[in-house]
Amino acid sequence: MHVVTNKFRRGESEYSSTLLRRSYREDGKVKKETLANLSHLPQEAIDAIRKVLAGRTLMDAEDAFVIESSLPAGHVNAALTMARRLELAKLLDRSPSRARDLCLAMIVSRVIAPGSKLSTVRSLGQSTLASELGVKGADEDELYAAMDWLLERQDRIEDRLAKRHLRDGEMVLYDVSSSYFEGRHCPLGRLGYSRDGQKNLPQIIYGLLCDFQGRPVSIEVFSGELHDDKTLPSQITKLKDRFKLSRVTVVADRGMVTRANIETLTAAEGVEWITALKAPTIKRLARTGVFQPSLFDEQNLAEIDAPDDFPGERLIVCRNPLVGQQRARKREELLAATEQELAAIKARVEKGTLLGAAQIGLQVGPALKRFHVKKHFEIQITDMEFTYARKTAEIEEEAALDGFYILRTSLPETEVPAGEVVRAYKTLEQCERAFGSIKGPDLQIRPIHHRLAERVRAHVLICMLAYYLTWHLKAAWKPLLFTDENRPENPDPVAKAVRSPAAQQKAQTKRTATGEPAHSYRTLLTELSTQTRNTTRLAGATNTFEKLTQPTPLQARALDLAANAPVIDAK
Repeated sequence: MHVVTNKFRRGESEYSSTLLRRSYREDGKVKKETLANLSHLPQEAIDAIRKVLAGRTLMDAEDAFVIESSLPAGHVNAALTMARRLELAKLLDRSPSRARDLCLAMIVSRVIAPGSKLSTVRSLGQSTLASELGVKGADEDELYAAMDWLLERQDRIEDRLAKRHLRDGEMVLYDVSSSYFEGRHCPLGRLGYSRDGQKNLPQIIYGLLCDFQGRPVSIEVFSGELHDDKTLPSQITKLKDRFKLSRVTVVADRGMVTRANIETLTAAEGVEWITALKAPTIKRLARTGVFQPSLFDEQNLAEIDAPDDFPGERLIVCRNPLVGQQRARKREELLAATEQELAAIKARVEKGTLLGAAQIGLQVGPALKRFHVKKHFEIQITDMEFTYARKTAEIEEEAALDGFYILRTSLPETEVPAGEVVRAYKTLEQCERAFGSIKGPDLQIRPIHHRLAERVRAHVLICMLAYYLTWHLKAAWKPLLFTDENRPENPDPVAKAVRSPAAQQKAQTKRTATGEPAHSYRTLLTELSTQTRNTTRLAGATNTFEKLTQPTPLQARALDLAANAPVIDAK
């Protein structure tokens, strides 16, 4: 028996029929007999009949193959592709070793599935990462030993990063942040000013050096009670002595630069700086008439001189009306919220349910401190009476400075005009983005659980290197993300940054220029993780084979962008 497909035409139309036929001999002649018309069957069934007649054994696909494991692989492939483009393994150490592989695994794991070292041990086997790097079966003790190995090489790693990304005469960004501990046994963990809002938990301070594009170059950990300004001198030494930069401009936040630090910066040969004045200093300059806010009704940028207070420095006054409006609105909201609480206390005093100056004061104190506007209220308390009123003159004096900030720099005007100084200071936003990624859902540096100071330093270093990888992934994936690929430069350096029409279009339509759904960085990683690597064997056999699922167009594009992204060549 065999299957025959006949094709024939009738007029303009073409037809076909599929028949099951039998061949036999009769009187020495070959004759054919049609046993069934198979034309109504689906093509899959016809193909199956052909195979059976050819002597092949058929079975359902679900019975033919056994999938032994299926692991997320797409996000691992993308991260490792970029890591290889950056020669991240060689950055850690020139010689291959298991310790290097374990450190690379911890860095990539921090990017794709951030968590504690215990969760890292488990997550290594929950994707293809462990097998790709050859670290299957690694336990916590091995990871801790690898962290110790990595910390010993921190200086060399940072030196290599500086050689890649820092050049003489370039600007360097520096800022600090903090992260809190769970536990009280680490000598670095101390109570201090908490940026995480965890006032009762110990914390560490860490200072981050970035190049002018925001790529991290170096990170240093300090005890949690240290003031921000105390971290700057060691960074100057690092830039000059370790990184061998003969000329460099440090852009630092206003909280970093004290009189002592200005003297340190001035004394360092070839070091210039850009920073800003603190609010009390701006208020003092306005009171003494060094600058008059009323003169900025028609302009938003001007240089002023204050040789007595700031000899040899340029002061650049900026006024942003939008920031001024936001501060005025926030101040009014805080004042109104404080008045609401004070009014409730006053009502209790008038009803006689709260009496005595001491008892009234115990209620008023927390209400004044809660919204940090105590300085704006005049309070009168007696045993039988409580009154309060706004300090209108002081509030108006503060409001007159809303939206003003003053930059200070040692750079001469012939080298860097006032507008470029403003743009340079605004690039500190890159450090804020780095901290947002390191502390946020991208990398989750906190809470810190390590007890040994050296392990804490190694943990922070791993997070910095993970951000280095993240920075390049985000840069490569800009066409797929909501990120502005080509942010235009605002002609007015003081004004708010503007987005390109393409970025506005992405935000409105939630789609990229090619029509694909636009993603955040985390959702794109999640999308990539749906591409899996399946370990499969034939039913009844012992040998297995591995195969990646076919990538979706989005996954294929993301992997292609990571593989072909322009990066700084390793030296």
